[in-house]
Amino acid sequence: MRFIISLLLGGVAGYVAGILMGTKKNGALVNIIIGFVGGILGSLVAGLIGLGANNMIGGFIISVLGACLLIWLLRKVLKVL
Repeated sequence: MRFIISLLLGGVAGYVAGILMGTKKNGALVNIIIGFVGGILGSLVAGLIGLGANNMIGGFIISVLGACLLIWLLRKVLKVL
């Protein structure tokens, strides 16, 4: 059940990050992947600077910020999104 919730939150985080970053219309699968990988990236970066999420809202914010960072990196490195 936790995995399904993670996928749903990842999809929403990817969707919100796409809106914030002004990306093209992405499909649900792309949003889930961006949100999921962005959550991992956001947790890693937050941990490196000494931040952490203690609840679902904090985790969602870190996921959205990580997804925004991922979109930015993809634009700079691969010229996509």
